[in-house]
Amino acid sequence: MDLHEDADENLVTATFELPGLSKDKVNIEVHNGNLIVSGEVSESTDKTEHGYSIRERRTGRFSRSIALPDGVKHQEIKAMMENGVLTVTYPKSSPGQEPQRITIA
Repeated sequence: MDLHEDADENLVTATFELPGLSKDKVNIEVHNGNLIVSGEVSESTDKTEHGYSIRERRTGRFSRSIALPDGVKHQEIKAMMENGVLTVTYPKSSPGQEPQRITIA
């Protein structure tokens, strides 16, 4: 996973390389202030070469959790997947999180 913060755009971008996975095999959830990306790989290939039968299997689950800034709403999170690369973007901070100046009475 690569995580990039763009202060000028107030945007955080998380990039996940998930080769061989389609977007219907990947889950993205927000739970208790965390962005959770998870999925399951289940792949099997059979080949016959030079009189030998070759069977390969690759299975397993994965999960990655990122703490979200306070105030980020689930509708502010955007995700897209292309060529095995999942890109998730969300605001670095919400307008309600901006520092508020308090005048002294």
